[in-house]
Amino acid sequence: MVRPKSIRSSRQSSFSGGILPTTAAYNIALCSIMLSAVLLLSAYAVLFSLPDNRAPNTMPTRDADSGAASEWIRKPNDNESVKRPTNVGAESVAGEVANVNLEGGLRPVTKTVATPDIGNDVPASTSPGPSKATVAYAVSLTGCPGGQDDPLTDGAAVLKHSIHLQSALNPASGSRYGYKMYAIVHPDATDCAQQLAAVGYELLVRDVPVPVDEIRGDFLRTKVVVNGCCGEKEYVKLHAYTLLDHPVVVHLDLDTIVLRPMDGLFDAMLNDDNSAAANDMNKLPIMFDKPLPPRVDAYFTRDYNMVKAGKKHVGVQGGFLVLRPSMEVYNNYVDIIREGNFVEGKGWGGLGYGPFYGSLTIQGIVPYYYDELHPNTAVELNRCYYNSMADNPRDKKTVNDVVSGNCRDGRDECEDCRDIDVTEISTAHFTLCQKPWSCLPHGQDMLQHRLCRKLHHEWFRVRADLEGKNGEGQFQPDQFFGFCNHSGGRGYIPIKA
Repeated sequence: MVRPKSIRSSRQSSFSGGILPTTAAYNIALCSIMLSAVLLLSAYAVLFSLPDNRAPNTMPTRDADSGAASEWIRKPNDNESVKRPTNVGAESVAGEVANVNLEGGLRPVTKTVATPDIGNDVPASTSPGPSKATVAYAVSLTGCPGGQDDPLTDGAAVLKHSIHLQSALNPASGSRYGYKMYAIVHPDATDCAQQLAAVGYELLVRDVPVPVDEIRGDFLRTKVVVNGCCGEKEYVKLHAYTLLDHPVVVHLDLDTIVLRPMDGLFDAMLNDDNSAAANDMNKLPIMFDKPLPPRVDAYFTRDYNMVKAGKKHVGVQGGFLVLRPSMEVYNNYVDIIREGNFVEGKGWGGLGYGPFYGSLTIQGIVPYYYDELHPNTAVELNRCYYNSMADNPRDKKTVNDVVSGNCRDGRDECEDCRDIDVTEISTAHFTLCQKPWSCLPHGQDMLQHRLCRKLHHEWFRVRADLEGKNGEGQFQPDQFFGFCNHSGGRGYIPIKA
């Protein structure tokens, strides 16, 4: 840092040269005035360092390198941000990692303020109190098929911000849980992983839990490499169980969004006695109205679209898994994979957990573990509210909003998730709706398209909130917030780093 040069008064002289009495009186008076000013400024510093009542739309943030905490305050009439250090008693506010310079958005923090070493779970001073726990949110990268300019980077940034908005870091959410972001990165994906680090994810480079050549079962060893989306690399998701610094881990795909706090799930998982309020079906939408088990170790949804209606064993949907981290559970999975007891045509253990899409990896091994090997320890959530994909609940086409066919989940009657109010959805997964960065208008007046349009609108709303402004695109700006120039992936306007 360049320091300013000292300014010497033209009236100063050496003692040998003599100093006039009037000059001495002048200097004494000047020192007195300066001392008074210092005392006055110190009093003001103490006064204004006290915690203040901040506007509800201000967002706390943390310096990724120093752990510095500052508050970003959006000016009302422009897109610039200013910051001031924020103290809450002896602790400092921690929030979103501000190590990405999004155009018109937040800029990196530079001022260092001591913060407790507890992740980013300390709420702002407007919050009712400290967060209950820090939940780990993890995504997995198995490769870089789209190159370094893949819009999935935007998906990661918007996903993280959606989690922030539904956490204790945003007092308006009412949540009592903080969060920390992780990216579990297969070695083949390290070239593009730094993009996620730039938007606030901690990178964990992990290989598959079991090398393919160590799998003893012939069928699994030879077929897993071409199964599902990513072959054996899909197993890296199991490293989420090793995040032992957190009581709960939520593993999501990058093309998902969080729209409501998930405190009810976390409360039930962390409560040893789930017979009280946490068992309220209005709070926890559990499939088939089943009661909570005495101990909840995992939540998931099932992908009924991948099997025939009424199939007994159905795979989990791989884009959503809430779990209790445990090295014991992780090692159990390792043993199961290494043994490789997947029977052709009959699935894991020869018990019907397969074949279906992804059954040799996460979609099949997770239900085998919780349904068969450790029953009554996991909960299937209603996919209308968690991991919503706007899928048809029946096995025949819907024509003019009239549903027909059998319920895919085996029930005689089943609700249509496509008709659910978007404000009731906690998390959504952009599979059937396609990715938001495809800029599809979903303009048809049909069940699926109506919900898809609303979900895409929510994604772009969160992006606009992240950047602090709308884009300049002219394609349906009310729907896409100015981030699309025309329909299709080439019409999407990426976040500018």
